[in-house]
Amino acid sequence: MNQEEQFLEMLENHKGILYKIANAYCRDAEARRDLVQEMTYHLWKSFGNYNDTYKHSTWIYRIALNVAISFYRKDHVRKEHTDILTDSILNLKGTEVPAESDQHLLLLQQFISELREMDKAVMLLYLEEKSHKEIAEIVGLSESNVGTKISRIKTILAQKFSTFKNQF
Repeated sequence: MNQEEQFLEMLENHKGILYKIANAYCRDAEARRDLVQEMTYHLWKSFGNYNDTYKHSTWIYRIALNVAISFYRKDHVRKEHTDILTDSILNLKGTEVPAESDQHLLLLQQFISELREMDKAVMLLYLEEKSHKEIAEIVGLSESNVGTKISRIKTILAQKFSTFKNQF
């Protein structure tokens, strides 16, 4: 099997990682497609340097998250001048009210999207049920730092849910 075939097979087996990261960092469908394309490009560019001491998924997460964070920074600056309310209204037209559990999931996604970039990456990996060790390898932190971050992020998210519930 040549390098291109190996890459395509690996990408097919782990493409869900790219879509999960894109969904966490981009709300707009077109931006998500652009981000997935950018992550794929960087994975291909780096494939020749893949270190097989890491699992493919760990390697993919590391590269994809770095690309997503850079993409998010550029996209965030670009969108600072757009009208978020107008976008929200356009996106809500014709949609049904989601069930309560769906609303909670949407809220969780919103709250996670509001986190700092590194915290967002850590929480995304945590929700993927990655071990502290795997998360540490992917994001470049110590295991104990990962545990501390997860604990703090959970507290922040719990406070946001509590505040939201108290408003309604």
